[in-house]
Amino acid sequence: MESVNLSELCFPQLANLSCKKSSLSFSGGVFGTFVLPFISIITVLLNLIVIVAISHFRQLHTPTNLLLLSLAIADAIVGLLMIPAQIYSTASCWLLGDIVCVLFMLIMVLVTAASVGNVVLISADRYVAICDPLRYNVRITVKRIQLCVCLCWLSSLLCCCIIFNDNLTHPGKLNSCYGECVISVDIDSGIIDVILSFILPLSIIVTLYSRVFVVALSQARAVRFHVKRGTAQTGVKKSELKAARTLGVLVLVFLACFCPYFIDSFVNNSKKMSQHKIFVLHLFFFNSCVNPLLYAFFFPWFRRAVQLIVTLRILRPGSREVKVM
Repeated sequence: MESVNLSELCFPQLANLSCKKSSLSFSGGVFGTFVLPFISIITVLLNLIVIVAISHFRQLHTPTNLLLLSLAIADAIVGLLMIPAQIYSTASCWLLGDIVCVLFMLIMVLVTAASVGNVVLISADRYVAICDPLRYNVRITVKRIQLCVCLCWLSSLLCCCIIFNDNLTHPGKLNSCYGECVISVDIDSGIIDVILSFILPLSIIVTLYSRVFVVALSQARAVRFHVKRGTAQTGVKKSELKAARTLGVLVLVFLACFCPYFIDSFVNNSKKMSQHKIFVLHLFFFNSCVNPLLYAFFFPWFRRAVQLIVTLRILRPGSREVKVM
């Protein structure tokens, strides 16, 4: 019988009942000690700025910005909870218990599903703004967007509870030793999850933005025609086209970080963590840090809001009415 070094065990006092400490190195060393925690902190801070800015300034209470607010909340949760928990779970033993293990996975899938739903809503918002601009203010209102966002989060939570029902009622049943966090999803639930969280949203996003870019191209030509003639209607069209391009970049970056994670989950159904699984998971998490950076590059209101927040001018009376756009 192979002798076991007690220093390699998660629970030395349990001897053979204990798992060995993780041998995965991707989250260890400089990357796990400095880079990932730095990304986690930056993700939380940047998304908090987005949340504070959109919540505080009345001028930013637009349907599109409410969708960005919902996405920022999901991204902030990733930075605050998901990245630290993932660093902990892959760099050491799982010592937080079976129930916390299930809740961690449930929150991760909830945030993922909600993020996907928000991106679908953003695509739909840009579709209406570009393809039916005359009725945009009638069809897309703040109250309707608030309802859609609430339904997005509630439906994501419901799906997660259904998918993880067996794990919630029998936490840790697949653990082969103490110090392990293993979650099981039956084949039917896994297929439904992939369809609802990946295939269907991806199809909707690609379809909507394909239509948006076709219409945007024709409108860009019309804008150039109006500019040459000196007409005054080009400003609104230019703003909508710029918003479509900006949010289009956001969607493309999201898909670039999001698709590898779900493709790996679909192709490789192994329950054990691997270097590849950790990489695609961290790539998905990194998207939560990239989103607010995209706002900083493309949205002037974000840069203006950052100045007001950092200098604490938002604490002054009447700061909610300050124009930042």
